[in-house]
Amino acid sequence: MWTGVFPAVTTKFTEDDRLDHAEMERCFALQVEAGCDGIIVAGSLGEGPMLSMEEKLAVLKTAQGVASGKPVLLTINEAATRDGAALARKAAAAGADGLMVVPSPIYHTNPEETVATMKAVAIAGELPVMIYSNRVAYRVDVTVGVMEQLADDPLFVAVKESSDDIRRSTEIINRFGNRFDLFTGVDNLAFEALSVGAIGWVAGLVTAFPRETVAIYQLMRQGRREEALAIYRWFRPLLDLDVSTYLVQNIKLAEVHSIGTNDRVRMPRQPLSGERRKAVEKIITDALAVRPVLPSF
Repeated sequence: MWTGVFPAVTTKFTEDDRLDHAEMERCFALQVEAGCDGIIVAGSLGEGPMLSMEEKLAVLKTAQGVASGKPVLLTINEAATRDGAALARKAAAAGADGLMVVPSPIYHTNPEETVATMKAVAIAGELPVMIYSNRVAYRVDVTVGVMEQLADDPLFVAVKESSDDIRRSTEIINRFGNRFDLFTGVDNLAFEALSVGAIGWVAGLVTAFPRETVAIYQLMRQGRREEALAIYRWFRPLLDLDVSTYLVQNIKLAEVHSIGTNDRVRMPRQPLSGERRKAVEKIITDALAVRPVLPSF
């Protein structure tokens, strides 16, 4: 159902901490113009847990306005299943093309609770669901066994695989074949995941470097592995910024340098400062100094 590069877009704020829809329209449009295949809003990178339900739906509407018919998914990352189900219903009413569902980020569900929560949200929204498996960030492992309990429900169509273990991608394919659209969700494992059969990439640094991200994906799809690998090797220090407690601040700072936006975040986060900011800026500026010329694809 879904394939390609789906940016997990950042949420833009004004100086007084309101949603900056004009800047989001500009930044989201850069993703679409670069050839991305969908948009995911209000995820971890989108500071979803810091947004109200109304703000999430407002960001969804903004993304829909620039998506040019490409799918726009809303992330469900509510602490309570009841609230996740309520948001799923509202997302459906707002015309979302699908949901990316995270088990509770506060209470760490056991496998039975994980299955029950995922099903409750899916039933409420009656929309296609991307299962978000991220045991590193959320401490809940949506294992292959859990996926097996969801596989008989046609609403579950895709998996964002973020376990940080590249072997999991092969395990999913070996168990399910093409039952789920397999997306990689770890930027600095994307080349590896695409090499073993992932058909999509939920990407983070794409928000700052959309053309390079799309180039890697498309070149891999065309079997032009060495060309993709050359870009990926240049990209790796930047992609590593996605795997960090400070991924939001890191990537928003990359956006400052690459697409000329701001790095405002919502508290309790604060923009990078001091030595940490200097270190991240060096990674970004060093990469920009040797930015590759992309081949046609």
